[in-house]
Amino acid sequence: MGLAQWGWVAIGIFGLGVQGCDQRTAIAPPPVPFGATLNSTAADEQPRLSYSGRYLVFTSDRGNQRRVQLYDLQRRQLIPLPGLNQPGVFTDQPDVSADGRYIVYVAQQYGKPDVFLYDRQQLRAEPLTRNLPGEARHPTISGNGRFIAYATNRTGQWNIEVFDRGVEAPTSLPGGEGPSEVPGN
Repeated sequence: MGLAQWGWVAIGIFGLGVQGCDQRTAIAPPPVPFGATLNSTAADEQPRLSYSGRYLVFTSDRGNQRRVQLYDLQRRQLIPLPGLNQPGVFTDQPDVSADGRYIVYVAQQYGKPDVFLYDRQQLRAEPLTRNLPGEARHPTISGNGRFIAYATNRTGQWNIEVFDRGVEAPTSLPGGEGPSEVPGN
């Protein structure tokens, strides 16, 4: 065998070895038209994982409206978010706390993009930037849910601000299992 042939044999053996050692795998189900699955035939975008990797928050255009969705990777099902997605309100750019209790997102509920905080235990959303002049976008939440950072243009240019919910605010537990699911949902 010539030198060139040995080179191809070595490349083939190396390629088989690399392929055999790769233990990564995709866990996402294929898109389906309807149902409570991770992927749909609509646009599913902007995924963010919780610290433990159990919860995945994302946006979806299911039902012809941009909505925030929460998927439990352990149970392999969507989790209802009563009070978060309002009819006719565009929701976008979600992030999730470590245990999945809190979700921050942007919504145009009051005529401009504002950051909202949704609490899965209280089943309610509260606007964090409603009284700020200008727009807010790209929120992110700390693992324990106390701090929320976002970009705002209230000074005429885009800057980063950090919102502190305070030491008295109920927090998430990093790596925890999250709030118990709402009965009947």
